[in-house]
Amino acid sequence: MKRRQFITLLGGAAAAWPVAARAQQPVPIIGFLHSQSPDGFTESLRGFRQGLKDTGYVEGENVAIEYRWADNQTERLPALAAELVRRRVSVITTFSPPVALAAKAATTTIPIVFNSGDDPVRLGLVGSLARPGGNLTGINFFVGELAAKRLELLRELVPAATRVALLLNPSAGQMTETTLADVEAAARPKGLQIQVLNVQTTSEINAAFATFMHERPDALFVGPGPFFTNRRVQLALLAAFHRVPAIYPLRECAEAGGLMSYGASLTEAYRQVGAYAGRILKGANPADLPVVQPSKFELVINAQTALMLGLTVPASLLSVADEVIE
Repeated sequence: MKRRQFITLLGGAAAAWPVAARAQQPVPIIGFLHSQSPDGFTESLRGFRQGLKDTGYVEGENVAIEYRWADNQTERLPALAAELVRRRVSVITTFSPPVALAAKAATTTIPIVFNSGDDPVRLGLVGSLARPGGNLTGINFFVGELAAKRLELLRELVPAATRVALLLNPSAGQMTETTLADVEAAARPKGLQIQVLNVQTTSEINAAFATFMHERPDALFVGPGPFFTNRRVQLALLAAFHRVPAIYPLRECAEAGGLMSYGASLTEAYRQVGAYAGRILKGANPADLPVVQPSKFELVINAQTALMLGLTVPASLLSVADEVIE
């Protein structure tokens, strides 16, 4: 072999070595743990993947995601969390307090990023918002804390209301208890009667609405949590069928036909979870990443649903609404 040919071949082999080495490097794995099913969370998942992309990670290219969905069977969460720990994922992402608590019980070493609708300090997820400590950090979504404000908006839309049905999911834990306490406290000075309806399955939602045939509430307050988010179309259709004005925590519910929603952006919260997961993959310590809180809350009114229910939306609400769906 001529010397020039040998040098050329040697140079080509040397250039190929780093490529081969990179190909053999293990791709980091993110554990994705959720209490519901993928149905109804398409936009939220898009936000999560966008957060990863914002930090340089693209699923299927330089990061893998192990999905675990409990399909509303919360008793499965500890086992699913244990699966991800055995899988030796690099970080676990969770999307409700019960899920975060299950992950926290499963590992004290793998970083966990949560999206919590209730106060994560009160839940025992972190030591403080500014300096979480331990292996958890995430997003405080402010779902439960806005209950009093939602009741105020519902009363403004339906000023003659005296009886309000409160739809809650007991398996949501502390978030449900917080919502119940805040709604009852806010209802007393307004002279409102609160009828609590606890539901944990699709059939129980149907049964709860069936009671409206003989116990007519003037309005409906839908509680927080991914269980209701996953069933927002069912809720909107039933509320329309029974002609009950309702308020929901998320704009996704108003977009699905619900009358009115007030809260932070769920898609943005998922994006921030993805971004925090990406930062941790790059070496950030969850103990030093402050818990993120939303700075904007959206009031969304579905004018078509209001028209169908025969409601006139007050100008005071229309003037402050972030979006009116025509």
